[in-house]
Amino acid sequence: MNVIIIEDEKPAARRLSRLLGELGVDVSTMLHSVEEAVNWFQQNEQPDLIFLDIQLSDGLSFEIFDLVEVQSAIIFTTAYDEYALQAFKLNSIDYLLKP
Repeated sequence: MNVIIIEDEKPAARRLSRLLGELGVDVSTMLHSVEEAVNWFQQNEQPDLIFLDIQLSDGLSFEIFDLVEVQSAIIFTTAYDEYALQAFKLNSIDYLLKP
């Protein structure tokens, strides 16, 4: 399974990657901004699953979907509950709230 993490807080991204690794899920790529994610999607095949934070350093992750077509399953990982409805209009399969 090809899994990527898009999270601007690098310690949080590393922790999520480590937790997934303990479950036998290898994370192939970690991205940290809308711009970096858009560039990555333009140059790579779609991953099977994306763990995606909503507020990134250069904007909301929803901007990614305005610029590239993303067909992957998405699990949003965020501290903001007010974006849940908007998230489920995408390919979201879950919405995890950070403590």
